[in-house]
Amino acid sequence: MTVLRMPFTARFWREGLYGLLNLPMALIGFVFAVTGLSVSGGLLVTFVGLPLMAVVLLGLRLFGRLERSRARLLLRHEVAEPEPLRLREGRRGPLAWTGALLRSDVSWRSAAYALLHLPWGVFTFSVVTALWAAGWSMLTYPLWFWTIPAYTDEPGVGINTDGEGGGWIWNGPLEVLMATVLGMLVLVAAVPLFRGMAAVDRALVSGLLGPSAAATRVRQLESDRSVVVDASAADLRRIERDLHDGAQARLVALAMDLGLAKEKLTEDPETAARMVEEAHGEVKLALQELRDLARGIHPAILTDRGLGPALSAVASRCTVPVVVEAELDSRPAEAIEGIAYYTASELLQNVSKHSAARRAQVDVWRAGDRLMLQVTDDGRGGADATAGSGLAGLAERLAAVDGLLAIASPTGGPTTVTAALPWRDRPAS
Repeated sequence: MTVLRMPFTARFWREGLYGLLNLPMALIGFVFAVTGLSVSGGLLVTFVGLPLMAVVLLGLRLFGRLERSRARLLLRHEVAEPEPLRLREGRRGPLAWTGALLRSDVSWRSAAYALLHLPWGVFTFSVVTALWAAGWSMLTYPLWFWTIPAYTDEPGVGINTDGEGGGWIWNGPLEVLMATVLGMLVLVAAVPLFRGMAAVDRALVSGLLGPSAAATRVRQLESDRSVVVDASAADLRRIERDLHDGAQARLVALAMDLGLAKEKLTEDPETAARMVEEAHGEVKLALQELRDLARGIHPAILTDRGLGPALSAVASRCTVPVVVEAELDSRPAEAIEGIAYYTASELLQNVSKHSAARRAQVDVWRAGDRLMLQVTDDGRGGADATAGSGLAGLAERLAAVDGLLAIASPTGGPTTVTAALPWRDRPAS
């Protein structure tokens, strides 16, 4: 029954209407592009040729904006706005705008869309018109077939009639039912065809009227850079907070204790000795806090021995037994190695705090140009990066270096988190 309802859905009508409108819109764009570019191209030998061509390209950019709006309205296809015009530094005025329009690849891709869209518009208009006319006329045949004998000299719709009694006249109950069934079949068959044509339209709009691959990459890099900057600022604030609340406060208290011990050194040597001993213990604790803080910034074991031993050290501090398997023939670049280390550290912290697992495993290996890291536990599952957890921030950090984070965590477990980082060779020392 779902298949039979598809020709009556809003999506079917929107995609069909988009196909019908392709022809008039394509005609407008094609005529404007051919006329404008031909006339301006012929006038390039004069001083009005380039400005006129720039005006034509501006019009084609506006036409592209209209087409993106049409795709957004009827195809529910969101296309990002292409990169804006970029004037050369220090230049303003009509000449600068003319040069920017002529240099912009958005202008020429809009022109290409206007030129290439016409044959496709003819095709989609023809297909939609034929299928809708045939399908709806046959499907609604029981509603209007009686008008033929009532208002004409014909007994009904004729199939292969020659005017001398031959052929097949559709005017009986069986023929009416057959026409209805055929009409429904035509409309059902039109659904996947319309969707296929809409997919082509989406590709045309995205490829020619959306941002270029280079512009998309630049936007992604800018977004990733902001993520890295925010993450670095957060790390600096964390280090500052840890120093202020931890080691710094302990050292201040230690200095005060040593001052008191100094005052009592001559009056009460035993009390002074006890205070010095307590201060010695405080020094050990402060040193341990500083070591932990330094390990959080960049552990020495990672620098000296590599990712495998460093992850084993992290696993030893986890509250559940962890097996570490590292199969690396060489070491990646320091930045990639550090990100992999902190990713595993945070994932193991999640295992300790939230998973209620009995055991976990960390696997590290190289797959082509990727460094793969996988953390698995047999806990209760339910991990979700979209629920505002630390996994979302972890995914953003990985994306900042073209990495990926995949989470498989059904309710009841097990949980498998896989991180893929680009492999970059460590420079020779």
